[in-house]
Amino acid sequence: METIPLLKPYKMGKHELSHRVVLAPLTRNRSYGNVPQPHAALYYSQRTTNGGLLITEATGVSETAQGYPETPGFWTKEHVEAWKPIVQAVHDKGGLFFCQIWHVGRVSTSGFDGVEVHGANGYLLDQFMKDTVNDRTDEYVVKAIVEEIGADKVGVRLSPFDDYMETGDSNPEALGVFMAESLNKLGISYLHVIEPRMDIPMADSHQVTPHSSLLIRKAFKGTFISAGGFRKDSGNKVISEDHADLIAYGRLFLANPDLPKRFAVDAPLNKYNRNTFHRPDPTVFFFEGKPDPVVGYTDYHFYIKETLVI
Repeated sequence: METIPLLKPYKMGKHELSHRVVLAPLTRNRSYGNVPQPHAALYYSQRTTNGGLLITEATGVSETAQGYPETPGFWTKEHVEAWKPIVQAVHDKGGLFFCQIWHVGRVSTSGFDGVEVHGANGYLLDQFMKDTVNDRTDEYVVKAIVEEIGADKVGVRLSPFDDYMETGDSNPEALGVFMAESLNKLGISYLHVIEPRMDIPMADSHQVTPHSSLLIRKAFKGTFISAGGFRKDSGNKVISEDHADLIAYGRLFLANPDLPKRFAVDAPLNKYNRNTFHRPDPTVFFFEGKPDPVVGYTDYHFYIKETLVI
């Protein structure tokens, strides 16, 4: 039987990945007081496979870096210590864990395998790159982190095609290629690009756009991760055509903690509940004075026994 493209092993730098299904960074708004909570250890470990890559939700590096309530932080000792058992839970199952950081700041020692610089979605770094907002780049940010922890521990996420928060660009392909070539000089581990179709209302992954990330993929010399409404069939197609090395899944992985294993046996998928993506409605789900962190977070059921090896 031919191996499913998404489930083929892949070597990312020094790391041996057992498959190409990546947990995308997903803001869930369940870190009360910006402190990562114990329930996050179960959430991430549920989605861990031996040799699988996971990327954390966006994590602030200073008190002023927060854009949404109850998102995790990384600027105090309390934050660092709170992350440690979460990272350990992933490592105990053989997973590779990168922490996505909102913008440059100190990189702590919670045991993460690396960090992903969030340069997408109209946030601070994205504003420096898009020509409708500014004419600077964020290369100096990545360079500072590379010098601090090493290029093999750094990834970057970009969304050159989007117009979030009025941060569009007049030539997104050229911007993406320029960033890829600039990041090549730093030798970072991977480039994580959001597909242009995600700029379409409701993120209809079957619609086409006049743009493509293929030129960026060809320009970047390291591992290329593609994100944006992928399903099993579309992810397999992209991998088989060598348009990406890895595929990041958000909504499907959120609702299916055993997503790679379901792909392996073509199992049906759980349906996700948008009402619990970020925080459960406190008027419906409430626990000890706070929105119940379990609902829509760690309560999606498994289809296959966790002992299955892919």
